[in-house]
Amino acid sequence: MRFVFASDSLKGTISSARAAAILAEEATRAFPGVTCTKLAVADGGEGTVDAVVASLGGARVETSVADPLGRPVEAIYGMLPGNRAIIEMAAASGLPLLTHAERNPMLTSTFGTGQLVLHALRNGATEVTLAIGGSATNDGGMGAMRALGVRFLDAAGGELDGTGADLARVASIDATGLDPLVSHARFRLLCDVDNPLLGPCGATRVFAPQKGASPQQIEELEEGMASYANVLERTLGSSADQPGDGAAGGLGAAVRLFLGATSVSGIDWVLDVVGLYQALLGADLCITGEGHADEQSLHGKVVSGVAARCKQAGVPCVAIVGGMDPSALDLSNLGVDALVPTVIDCSDVTDALLHAERNYHLAAARVFSLLKLGRGLPIT
Repeated sequence: MRFVFASDSLKGTISSARAAAILAEEATRAFPGVTCTKLAVADGGEGTVDAVVASLGGARVETSVADPLGRPVEAIYGMLPGNRAIIEMAAASGLPLLTHAERNPMLTSTFGTGQLVLHALRNGATEVTLAIGGSATNDGGMGAMRALGVRFLDAAGGELDGTGADLARVASIDATGLDPLVSHARFRLLCDVDNPLLGPCGATRVFAPQKGASPQQIEELEEGMASYANVLERTLGSSADQPGDGAAGGLGAAVRLFLGATSVSGIDWVLDVVGLYQALLGADLCITGEGHADEQSLHGKVVSGVAARCKQAGVPCVAIVGGMDPSALDLSNLGVDALVPTVIDCSDVTDALLHAERNYHLAAARVFSLLKLGRGLPIT
C-alpha cells in the first residue's frame, strides 16, 4: 500500500511537514510496511516558503526588515536553485505581526515586503515569486515600491511614507529611481483572489475591515485608493483595473504595474512545484487538511486543490481538519471523500490549540482504523 500526505499547516500549531510526519507515524502503526509519500504544501500564503524550499532545495535566508508599522522584524525568504527566490509578503507585512489593537490600515505599509524583494535581488535572484496572502496593509503597494526606489510625492513635492493614509495625498510618482536590478528579473505573483482595486468587491471594502479599519476609515481609504489609481494611470499609462489588483490591499496592482509581474494561482503553482500529481499515481489514499474547513476552503485553498487532483487521478481523498462548519461539506463535490475533525470533546479554542498534536494523532488513528475496517483487517 502507498499513501500520500499533503496537508496544509494547521495555523499556529502544526506545520505542513509535521502533519505529514504524524500521519506517517500513525499509518505505519496501523499498516506496517506501508509506503508513505510526505509532501509539504501551501496555497501561496503562510508556509509557502517552507514547502517550496523543502521540495526544490535551496536555502532559507533571514534578514531584518520593517514590519507593517516600521519596526524591525526578522523575516525569512527562500533562495532556490537557478537564482530564483520565493517570498511570503506576510513575513514582513502580515497581520499576525500586529496585536489586535495595532491593526490600522491607515498606518501600515508594505515597505518591509519591498525590502525582502530588494534583498533577494541583491542576493542574485533573477526570478522572484511573491506570495501575497495575509497582509495587514491597504497602501496600494506604495511601501513596497518605495523600498525599491519609487518616490510617491504630495502636491508640494514632498515624499510620502506610503501608508494607507497617504493614498489620497499622492499627487505624482517618480519611478526613475526604481532599482536597476528590477529590470533584470522576472516577477510572479501567487494570488487566488480576483478582487479589483476599487469598488464594492475591491481591496478596501472587502479586506480593510479584517485589518482593523473602521467604517469611516473604509470610506477614506476607498476615496484615497481611487485618487491613487488615477495617478498610477496618469504616470504609467496603464489602469489598475485588472482582476487581482486588489489583492493584499492593492499590492497586486503595484507589483503588476511597476514590476511587470504575471499572476498565477497560488495553490496550483505550489502543487505543481511539489509534484503532487506524480506522487498520486498508483497511490491508494491521499490525506490532506487545514486548520478550519469552511466556505473559503472551496476556493483556491490546499484542501480543494489537493482534492481536485485526487479526483483527476482517481485516488480517495480524506481531509483531516482542526475544525469545520456545515459549508465545508460542499468539499465532497470537489473530490473530498471524508472530512475528519480533530477535536473530539467539547472545549474552547485555547484548549484545542494547546492539544493540537494530540488531537491530530487521534484523528489520524481514527482514519487508519476505519481504513482497516473497510479492508476487512482486524483493528488492534
